[in-house]
Amino acid sequence: MRTSPVIHPAVLAVLAIVSVQFGNAIAGSFFSEVGPLGAAALRLGLAAAILLVAVRPRVRGWDQRTWIGVGMLGLGLAGMNLLIYQAIASIPLGVAVTIELLGPLAVAVAGTRRWRDLSWVGLAALGIVGLWLSGGEGGGSLALAGVLAALGAAVFWALYIVASARLGPRARGVDGLAMAMLVAAIIVVPFGAAPATAAVAVEPLLLLVFVGIAVMTSAVPYALEFVALKRMPTRVFGVLSSLGPAVAAVAGLLVLGQALDALQLAAIAAVIIACAGAVATAPRPPLIAAEAVPPAE
Repeated sequence: MRTSPVIHPAVLAVLAIVSVQFGNAIAGSFFSEVGPLGAAALRLGLAAAILLVAVRPRVRGWDQRTWIGVGMLGLGLAGMNLLIYQAIASIPLGVAVTIELLGPLAVAVAGTRRWRDLSWVGLAALGIVGLWLSGGEGGGSLALAGVLAALGAAVFWALYIVASARLGPRARGVDGLAMAMLVAAIIVVPFGAAPATAAVAVEPLLLLVFVGIAVMTSAVPYALEFVALKRMPTRVFGVLSSLGPAVAAVAGLLVLGQALDALQLAAIAAVIIACAGAVATAPRPPLIAAEAVPPAE
């Protein structure tokens, strides 16, 4: 009797990262039509609808603390998605995702007094300085608005991780995540409804495009991560998640034509090593668990 081949969980985790970052790159390629706010509104609104239909969350019996947790998780999702799209509108995708990765790094080393952990922070700081010194495309300096938006996305990613870790035990499966996605859509859609509606009215096929983007950045990654996390330690998953900026750099090059120079690539590598090292050497499992590492943004 033949058994069906089993895909290694690490492969599933990497495929989830690829799906997210290429989905973000494709979304960025439509900024000229819908703008970053419109893209974020379409992506979150459609992703919320898909998750609610697929998951059909059971909310009966949730207490006040659970609902507060859902609200905080939704706020984290909203801020991450809104700000990372604002960032990649003005700085390269790989750079934006690298800066955003500072959020999980901050959570992983929060409260530490160990020199080893502080060294990871220092390495990440050197990477960010390298990105700043390298400048943007064409040799100019990085757009300050884009850098600040990416830093804001990092803050909201940290909020997402903390809120997700606290909500996880209080809600069944991904019910909390599905409701949090609805909260995020309620927050973000009003900001981008006007440009999104105007663009879709002119080109209705954009709606189908963003259904695909919502699936690539939400449904597919969450499914792959869910399966992967059943068969691999969360710490290993956290290390693999640090590959996001590298995949984003490739997606930015192939989809958006954003070539990075040697200094930018070295800076991105420094941040990736810092984040992976902080997770791998943490004295206890960091707050990067099944629900705590989102396909970001």
